[in-house]
Amino acid sequence: MPTLDWIGKQAVVNHHRDVPYRLIHCDSELSAGDPDAGNLLVQGDNLEALRALLPYYAGQVKCIYIDPPYNTGNEGWVYNDNVNSPEISAWLNSVVGKEGEDLSRHDKWLCMMYPRLRLLSEFLRDDGVILVSIDDNEIHALRYLLQEVFKSNFISSLIWVNEGNVDNQSKIKQYHEYILIFEKRRGSFGLPALVDPNIDDDSKLSNPEIVNTIVKNGPKNPVSTITLPEGFPADFEKGVIDVPSSDFWPQFDQPIEVENFRLKHPVDLRSGWSSKAMCELFIQSRFNPLLDRKGQLTSFYITKSGALFNRKKRNESQSHVLSVLHNMGSVQESSSELKELGIEFTYPKPRRLIEYLLKMSTKPGDIVLDSFAGSGTTGHAVLELNQQDGGKRRFILIEMDKNIASDVTAERLRRVIDGYNKGGDNEKPLEGQGGGFRFCSLGVPLFDEFGDIESEVTFPDLAAHIFFSETGVPIPQRAQSEFLGTFQDRAVYLLFDETHAETPREAVGNVLTPDRLDALPPAPEGFGGTRIIYGEGCTVSKDRLKSAGAVFKQIPYQINGA
Repeated sequence: MPTLDWIGKQAVVNHHRDVPYRLIHCDSELSAGDPDAGNLLVQGDNLEALRALLPYYAGQVKCIYIDPPYNTGNEGWVYNDNVNSPEISAWLNSVVGKEGEDLSRHDKWLCMMYPRLRLLSEFLRDDGVILVSIDDNEIHALRYLLQEVFKSNFISSLIWVNEGNVDNQSKIKQYHEYILIFEKRRGSFGLPALVDPNIDDDSKLSNPEIVNTIVKNGPKNPVSTITLPEGFPADFEKGVIDVPSSDFWPQFDQPIEVENFRLKHPVDLRSGWSSKAMCELFIQSRFNPLLDRKGQLTSFYITKSGALFNRKKRNESQSHVLSVLHNMGSVQESSSELKELGIEFTYPKPRRLIEYLLKMSTKPGDIVLDSFAGSGTTGHAVLELNQQDGGKRRFILIEMDKNIASDVTAERLRRVIDGYNKGGDNEKPLEGQGGGFRFCSLGVPLFDEFGDIESEVTFPDLAAHIFFSETGVPIPQRAQSEFLGTFQDRAVYLLFDETHAETPREAVGNVLTPDRLDALPPAPEGFGGTRIIYGEGCTVSKDRLKSAGAVFKQIPYQINGA
């Protein structure tokens, strides 16, 4: 598979592994609604925020939607679309080094995007998908980047028609953008359970059944025989189907008698077939309908002309998604919606578009992640969808700019949750949708420059990191004791008390002694694997550890990522 190269690539190709794990602090003053709704808005560098969230959400996110800077060269936009924001410039200088002085804006954009995509991929479930908005400036580079991260798991490229103001002076009026879709594991996405809203009501897609002949002759469908037994269904009550002429398919050599909607005698039909194997399974099942690959109940019958048909009953997860998205809102429409909320923001994505994408890619209990949150359209769309279908989707939003996060993203979500006066008019109150979110910011790294644990780190903080670094999956619940949980053949323990500045390590239990080993909580009944015990020191002999089915690892030196 072709790969993309650019100046600075070698400096960032593994950088996502070097990003320090940081603490996450929640601010109740900036949060809103129910704090236990499971929604997060994190303010901070999205690369560091993603790394900080990974121990809690790795492998749990169903849908990632991001709307990164398009790299248009526009520095007047509040989000700075020239990749020259102070935060990104500082990051490039520290990571890429002197070579960064020679970077074009395309090189900078690629350096910025690559490690973020690498981290994002680790959040997705096996059946998860990522959707990325982009325009012509970087569409081709982005496709190559996504292929490097997600391999050959490309699903589709959607085109969103931004049906707003096209009265500009360009030679060619650009009013479309792209949405690239990749899945975590090939073939896992399945069919989205929705129909494009622009499909006409009188379309055949509105029919509860799909009826088609399975007679299909051609090079890929050579002539073969299907034997219909006595009792095979017909679509008429009684009669005789005469032997056809030589130019009619299927061919059969004797008249076919039907009585009570069933064949009276077996008959051999010769033709090319589109669903021969499925029809033969239908016969073997004694004419009971079967589920096809799309989950549609399928049955077969013969008509008065002698043709063989199948009938498929559409299931509730009917799907018909078009690659060109019309009537999904515009930037102007979305800006107007924000003004009604009393919020100003440039170039927000329309909520109707994001709602449609989330309907396509999520179910009511899924987690949605947006690491370029901007005005918070993704969070708003999640709240709206939950109100529509009673779902409990959760969102994780990350916004780099401190002012945007508090004054735009959080404020928008707060007003949607609590209710607001439309356009600021006290005579037009709108009821809130409920829900809630926690507003969080990034704290200190778990480990200082010397690799020691920072003094602010609490037991639950370190426990979550250790369990994730040991197993690769999030900790099952917030840690309250030395026993953190099990994963496959490992039971993980942590001996750590952060309040022992003036106390010997042995006295607070941070050292694994023979007595401490005996006093550890047992692993769950039936567990037959190894106990992995993390602590600051160990006085237990290797033989004693082996007989106890235990392995000791010293903190911080034997913690991955320290």
